[in-house]
Amino acid sequence: CIPSLSFRPRRTVSHRAMAPSASPSPGLAVTAPVHQARVRVLHPGQGLSPAGANPGPVVYWMLRDQRLADNWALLHAASLAAASAAPLAVAFSLFPKPFLLSARRRQLGFLLRGLRRLAADAATRRIPFFLLTGGPTEIPALVRRLGASALVADFSPLRPVREALDAVVGALCRDAASVTVHQVDAHNVVPVWAASGKLEYSAKTFRSKMNKVLDEYLVEFPELGEVVPWDREQPKDIDWDTLIDTVCSQAEDVPEIDWCEPGEAAAMEALLGTKDGFLTKRIKSYDSDRNYPTKPMALSGLSPYLHFGHISAQRCALEAKKRRHLSPKSVDAFLEELIIRRELADNFCYYQPHYDSVAGAWEWARKTLKDHAADKREHIYTREQLENAKTADPLWNASQLEMVHHGKMHGFMRMYWAKKILEWTSGPEEALSIAIYLNDKYHIDGRDPNGYVGCMWSICGLHDQGWKERPVFGKIRYMNYAGCKRKFNVDAYISYVKRLVAQPKKRKPEESLNSAAKYSKSEKD
Repeated sequence: CIPSLSFRPRRTVSHRAMAPSASPSPGLAVTAPVHQARVRVLHPGQGLSPAGANPGPVVYWMLRDQRLADNWALLHAASLAAASAAPLAVAFSLFPKPFLLSARRRQLGFLLRGLRRLAADAATRRIPFFLLTGGPTEIPALVRRLGASALVADFSPLRPVREALDAVVGALCRDAASVTVHQVDAHNVVPVWAASGKLEYSAKTFRSKMNKVLDEYLVEFPELGEVVPWDREQPKDIDWDTLIDTVCSQAEDVPEIDWCEPGEAAAMEALLGTKDGFLTKRIKSYDSDRNYPTKPMALSGLSPYLHFGHISAQRCALEAKKRRHLSPKSVDAFLEELIIRRELADNFCYYQPHYDSVAGAWEWARKTLKDHAADKREHIYTREQLENAKTADPLWNASQLEMVHHGKMHGFMRMYWAKKILEWTSGPEEALSIAIYLNDKYHIDGRDPNGYVGCMWSICGLHDQGWKERPVFGKIRYMNYAGCKRKFNVDAYISYVKRLVAQPKKRKPEESLNSAAKYSKSEKD
């Protein structure tokens, strides 16, 4: 039917290119609300039937972008459905144990509670929501049962998701070849395949390409219109409490966080809330304070919502641009991180199949790490010792405990944390493996391209340059305790983490923010 989708750049095509000749298919002569380069045809099928021909429904297979608002994949699915007056459905498939990328209770609880809210919102819009607990292998069967004419999937550059999509497309090609399959990058402002056709070396090379096309893609979203009433198989009722308890009991017991509520409404409150919204209350200090671990309130706090797709990065960027006149430096710095750096991570994971391995580093970095792999280390720690924060460095221990107990480590500390793992393990391969394991296990936004790229930057010099050669690190950028002490009040950070660890585990979300605000104030005093 089609070759494997994995690790192969694709020709950019629009949903109009439904046949090998790229000629329009019947029923698709409609103005689409989605930029044509955002959509790829994975399997043309027979196209959609014209309106009035009793067309099969369009199914949106929601993967990475778990929201109804500001979702290009859902908007595209809705436009396909509207073109032929077909009904629309949303499906989400849980990956069975060991779960997607070994998700733990912390991440699974957040995901399921977010989906619970999403399902309720979908019901108010009269969009059926099918939750499949047997994994992506259930998608083809659902498509066949519903008599669907098209399947639309959103985009992730990570191997397990791409392999799952490969398998679904292959099954449909074999057993339901008439079904059209599209993919939409609803996660990035500029679709990863449109931003660049190759693996980019650095933010500098990527930024120049992004700036040429950004205005073309950074546009306001249209509204999701009314849908054709659903008259097919009804989704099964979901006992959410039982499901959450069952799934979380099967997962490794990393406690859920309670400082961050899941869902679209909570995400918008974090962005634009009247109390602690990032753009409404805290953006002014972002440029000057975001790199200081003693000032956590300077950070956006949006990473969990971006990771789970509860908010669109494009929505964040649009709202930030509206307020640029109030804090131009901070807004520009935020957009650099939100768009350039975040989407550079997707570029790396999309074009580099070894995104979580030393084999994925540039040649100069592999060589210098190999040259210094046998250098004597002052300390060698096991993974268990590192996981339990049992090192001789109180600053590193604090960063590890912040991640374990809070579910999030300050961005500056993530760099120091990973670089010390390189210094304290037997070699770069072990260091990278441990860093990714701990990052994915404890961070609420772990198992993400940004996490893999962050570990690769710290340990393998990704998107960086060579520096003065030194033992263990070779030409990889070096960080140490003395440098941190010059930059910020190390003792204040350690004290803050101790208070976090000592806090009662059941607390209202705003209590963590209040604690952080007091902590930032004490640093200034």
